[in-house]
Amino acid sequence: MLIREWKFEDILALTALEEQCFESDRWSYRTFASCYENSAFFGVVATEGGEIIGYGGITIAADSADIENVLVAEGYRRGGVGNKIVGSLIEHARGCGVRDIFLEVRVSNAPAMRLYLKNNFVGVYARTRYYSDGEDCLVMKLSFT
Repeated sequence: MLIREWKFEDILALTALEEQCFESDRWSYRTFASCYENSAFFGVVATEGGEIIGYGGITIAADSADIENVLVAEGYRRGGVGNKIVGSLIEHARGCGVRDIFLEVRVSNAPAMRLYLKNNFVGVYARTRYYSDGEDCLVMKLSFT
């Protein structure tokens, strides 16, 4: 498996992966293109045999960052792909001088919460009815001290 920075030509494959994995709140082609054009955004993809099997993205603003999205294709989950994606985003943020990284995760997404806890994120607070389907999210934070 290889982790590398997004390329513009990856956007169609990323959009297709979103459609395969998410029923709601999917990122569109336009969202991916917008992220790619944003100089504060850093995105990575995980590939296996040339196929994109996951991705993640983070936006950095001064000494704070937000992990925007992390996705791993269903057949590759629980194999360390997500951990490598999150690790690469954390390292990029650390290299940019970030002090705190935030993210939102669905309260029903226990596997993602375990991944973030494993990477030293802690729950900070909940946002009620955060997602379009009315589900709450947990805001998590990683601080470099």
